[in-house]
Amino acid sequence: MLITEQKTIDDYYQALLDRKSSYVGIFYVGVKTTSVFCIATCRARKPKRQNVEFYTSFKEALANGYRPCKICKPTQNANQAPAAVEAAIKLVKDNPKQKITDYDLKQLAISPALVRRWFNKSYAMTFQAYQRMYRINNALIELKSGRNTTDTAFDAGYESLSGFAYTYKKLLGESPGNSQQNAIILISRLTTPLGPMFACATEQGICLLEFVDRVKLESEFKDLQQRLKAKIIAAENSHIRQLKKQLAEYFLGQRRAFSLKLHTPGTAFQQTVWEKLQGIVCGQTTSYQQLAKDIDNEKAVRAVAVANGANRIAIVIPCHRVIAKNGKLTGYGGGLERKQWLLDHEQTMHLQLNLRP
Repeated sequence: MLITEQKTIDDYYQALLDRKSSYVGIFYVGVKTTSVFCIATCRARKPKRQNVEFYTSFKEALANGYRPCKICKPTQNANQAPAAVEAAIKLVKDNPKQKITDYDLKQLAISPALVRRWFNKSYAMTFQAYQRMYRINNALIELKSGRNTTDTAFDAGYESLSGFAYTYKKLLGESPGNSQQNAIILISRLTTPLGPMFACATEQGICLLEFVDRVKLESEFKDLQQRLKAKIIAAENSHIRQLKKQLAEYFLGQRRAFSLKLHTPGTAFQQTVWEKLQGIVCGQTTSYQQLAKDIDNEKAVRAVAVANGANRIAIVIPCHRVIAKNGKLTGYGGGLERKQWLLDHEQTMHLQLNLRP
């Protein structure tokens, strides 16, 4: 849809000037003078206000004669890992006990420099650090199954037991001999139509799902590690794989409810609020006041709002479905633009369900 409301156009143009990542997927801007379209974070020189128009989907921009910008690559969402990086990640996953070198990447026509830049930007770590985490997680699984440390270390590609023990303790905070006590939180990155997200999981279930540009994300990581007495390392398990599948279905409009195991450490009051949030049906909204009534504590409106804001599992625990009593949008960690998009998306799914014969 072409955006025609003046205030929205002004907001979108300012977001384009500021390169606001929270608007990724919210709008696509067509530049009349070049016939290209971009996303909010495009690094190209900014066009004049009178030379742009905004669309709600890239398909509409394409239909109106615009071609994708070669700089921000809007049809790839600009945040999705390039094909070469995806190939490098797959190489690690397919060979969890093998150290993938720059030479190995070059043999597959993968640029090590490209992979390095993407990991530094997207994970704030090197590709080699990502590999070490993946291999150590695999080793931890084997140790917990009863395999001895020596066999696990050499099978994981380490040339010495001391080298394995050093890396293991550095990443997990304990020696391999204490593997039964090692608690870890796995983290994986995924791309959505609204920008990239980080997903975290323990053996018990999903414990975090947040947009990577959330302001307080680093604090959430620290708090989660303290609460669970665990280290965060890059890898994934069955819970994260299931989350990625169901989240993809949600964004395609094929899923209205999630069936995932969750691990949500918090106070008893927070747990109660988060449970009530999961009871809000897709396509519907509620208010803080109504949530307080639902937990039989009408005076706890402020506490309910705080618990709502402390939710670490966006979308799945749908705190975005809570709005002000007067119907206006209230704060959302991922940004109000994303909140509005999610509500519109769910309303569309709700209407389509009701229209089915």
